[in-house]
Amino acid sequence: MIQTKGILHFSLPVSDLERSKKFFMDLLGCELVTQSPIMVFLKSGDDYFILVLSKKPIDPNVPGDVRVHHAFMVDHDKYDAAMETVTEAGIDIIRDEYRDTGAFTGRQFYFLDPDGNAIELIAFDGPGPGFQG
Repeated sequence: MIQTKGILHFSLPVSDLERSKKFFMDLLGCELVTQSPIMVFLKSGDDYFILVLSKKPIDPNVPGDVRVHHAFMVDHDKYDAAMETVTEAGIDIIRDEYRDTGAFTGRQFYFLDPDGNAIELIAFDGPGPGFQG
């Protein structure tokens, strides 16, 4: 077995790099690391992700579902302001909830990026009861 040490980055398929870069930088405060004609490398806290120009963006969820999503953490005292910022940007909140069971607990809400990728913002409380990790 290979023993990995963590995740360096994940990639999100997008149809318009500049539009998506603006979305993640202006709305979520992500930091630009570098970019090429087909990729934008961004940073959120100590973590990295890449926006990848795709001719066929992935559409893994049926309308209204957020099972396949990408979660970004926010401070507890910034959660309400984050939700307000998203709604003021004209973006619909799909679901807002407090979860005290399951793998990860905390207040969380979900919305879609310009390409329909589901995004979660969570005020993370920690692993849930029974989490085995």
